[in-house]
Amino acid sequence: MESKRKTEEESESSRFSPGGTPGGIGMFLFGLALAIAGGYLIMNQVQVTSGYWQWWGSNTFGLTLLPLVIGIGLLFFNGKSIAGWLLAGGGAVIIFVGILSNLQVFFQPTSLFNTILMLTLFAAGLGLMARALKHS
Repeated sequence: MESKRKTEEESESSRFSPGGTPGGIGMFLFGLALAIAGGYLIMNQVQVTSGYWQWWGSNTFGLTLLPLVIGIGLLFFNGKSIAGWLLAGGGAVIIFVGILSNLQVFFQPTSLFNTILMLTLFAAGLGLMARALKHS
C-alpha cells in the first residue's frame, strides 16, 4: 500500500519536472533565461528597413490595394459573398507578401567578443533546456 502511494507521488512529481529528472526545472528555467538573453542581444543588433516597393513594375503599390478595396466593398454589400472574401483575403495576402519581400535585414557592426557572447548565451540556453527535457 505504501509503495503504491510512493509510486503515485513520484509519478505526480515527475509530471511537473522537465524530462522527469530531479532538478530539471531549475536547469530548464536557467537555460530559458540564457536563451532569452542571448536572443534579445542578437535581435537588438539586427536592423530591419524597407526596400523600394515594386510589384509588376515601379510605383505599383496602389494597384495591390485594388483587390482588397473591391473585396471589402463586396463584403459590405453582402457579407456572404465568396468573391468578396476571396478578393479581400487575396488582396491582404498580396500586400503582406509584398511588404515581407521588400524588407532588408542587416546585422549592425559589433565586436567579435560581443557576437561570440550573444551566440554562446543563446546556444548554451538551448542546450540546457534540451538537457533538462532529456529523459534519463
